[in-house]
Amino acid sequence: MAGAVSQSTEISGPLDPLNPTDEIWYRDCLLDRKIPHSKWTKYLSSISSYKQHLILLVPISGIIQHRQCNLLEVTGERNTILHVAAEKGHGEVIQELYHRFIRDNSLLFRRNSALDTPLHCAARAGHAGTVTILVNLTQDCEENILGCQNTAGDTALHLAARHGHGATVEALVAARAKATELNKAGVSPLYLAVMSRSVPAVRAIVTTCSDASPVGPSSQNALHAAVFRSLEMVHLLLQWKPELASQVDCNGSTPLHFAASDGNCKIVHAILDTTPPGTVYMKDSDGLSALHVAARLGHANVVKQLIGICPDAVELRDGHGETFLHTAVREKRSSIVSLAIKKHKQVNDLLDAQDKDGNTPLHIAVVAGSPDIVNALLHKGKVQSDVLNDDGHSPLDLASTSTNLFNMVSFVVILVAFGAQGRPQRNDHLKPWSGRDIGKGIERTTDSLAVVAVLIATVAFAAGFNMPGSYGDDGTANLKGRFSFKWFMVLDTVAVAASVVAVILLVYGKASRSAGSWKSFVAALHFIWVSLVSLILAFFAAFRATMRTSRAVSIVFMVIYVCLIVLVGNVGTWVEPVTTMRIFWRFVWRSHRTNAVKRQYPLAVATVYNCLLFSVINFIIFAGLGVVPS
Repeated sequence: MAGAVSQSTEISGPLDPLNPTDEIWYRDCLLDRKIPHSKWTKYLSSISSYKQHLILLVPISGIIQHRQCNLLEVTGERNTILHVAAEKGHGEVIQELYHRFIRDNSLLFRRNSALDTPLHCAARAGHAGTVTILVNLTQDCEENILGCQNTAGDTALHLAARHGHGATVEALVAARAKATELNKAGVSPLYLAVMSRSVPAVRAIVTTCSDASPVGPSSQNALHAAVFRSLEMVHLLLQWKPELASQVDCNGSTPLHFAASDGNCKIVHAILDTTPPGTVYMKDSDGLSALHVAARLGHANVVKQLIGICPDAVELRDGHGETFLHTAVREKRSSIVSLAIKKHKQVNDLLDAQDKDGNTPLHIAVVAGSPDIVNALLHKGKVQSDVLNDDGHSPLDLASTSTNLFNMVSFVVILVAFGAQGRPQRNDHLKPWSGRDIGKGIERTTDSLAVVAVLIATVAFAAGFNMPGSYGDDGTANLKGRFSFKWFMVLDTVAVAASVVAVILLVYGKASRSAGSWKSFVAALHFIWVSLVSLILAFFAAFRATMRTSRAVSIVFMVIYVCLIVLVGNVGTWVEPVTTMRIFWRFVWRSHRTNAVKRQYPLAVATVYNCLLFSVINFIIFAGLGVVPS
């Protein structure tokens, strides 16, 4: 019948394979096996409309006019019609094509350019029904299609697991797909299922395949990956094979190391609850335990959890002989240090523990540049401050290695305040601290401070000739009799005088370029601060003088005044949070009896005295001017 059809013949409407005439035409065309691959996309687009009658994917005009119906034709990537149908999930079409026209098992195993079979395509796309149909069609074949690998070494189970298709994985493992196979990257389907975050896929493999391989890259197992994915996956894997928790990767890290690094207490508890306590004591290739890892990353809850389960784990040391406290101090994890200090009964010996170089946590805190940890160890931890390391250096000696002025001052002040001393040596051998070039820093700052001082002087000078309340006919201020106006005049005069003196000191310091420049610079800072505070209070006094007295205004002024006091009182904490007045006075008392500190750290001593002078100046100012807002 097909031979009787003319090339110019056109048929209206779709062909019906249930019609005997059309069925003969279909069979005749398909047996010719000449279907152009360029038409396959159009074939697939019509399949959903005629699945019940198997309206085959054939462009009517192309068949009638060209009579090219070769089922063995392939696309540019060597995909057959079964590859395309499998990728689209048209399992019924594949089944009908096979039983009615193909009946050739080799087409089911045909590979494309990536060596994918139609089963690979269906598994990758997640069409579980199509996967089942393809597996059933190949049951009687000598070759096992479930074990076919593509160029990457992936089986259909690998692809389904990688893309997280739980139902497809269930269909494959139900068909006895081997979960022991590794691809060319050395990765198992179970590991890929974990990486895809598909709990159904993981559950299907571990519940069906008792011999499944958990292997992943870099000698990891599936549990290594699961700790970063899902607590439910962790429970599934631990119930399946608890020994996974004690297996290590290429770096010697166990899944507990991974969980400790992530800081997830629930997963850490799940691992410790299933595995023996010895897992906590396992170390990686650098000698780090899970406790070290948690301390390094600042996961205080995990550290507390590990210590609570295995108290003697605090004694573990890494390859450098460092405890978890050394590690936490080096990484500036103050939360871990605070936790260790609170649990002083368990870690009491660790506070002064020395590593292979003889360094205690206090030594490391100084080298790491963490004054708050130094203060915590000395103030709350009650550590020994004079321990010498293998180089003969005490923590106070190591303060000289700091290149930052404020850090150096903080270290020296705190250590000396708590009685720390340097190593015994002659005073003439002591070298004064020389961090960054202080002269360059002063020179850069001087220009900016000079501009500020000039602006303050200009504003204060202008305010003196623009009196609040204006002038009377006799040329005197109208508000001269008010108490607030008198305070305005005093404060404005102080602001002008102090700012002018500051400018003179800054110019002198920049011109001299000598040791006196540091002193003039510091003195200028004091005068600028006095002028600035005086200008602010002068503004309040002028504002008060021109307004009627009311309770609301008095409250506003009092609030502003208190805020200024708090501001000034916390200026020292801006420099370094731990440099409190109490520690300053303790430093002054102890350093007065030690010439070595004055000789080695003269800038620290000078900074402390200037901070105290700053506090005294502000106390006098605010004590005397408290009447302004009242």
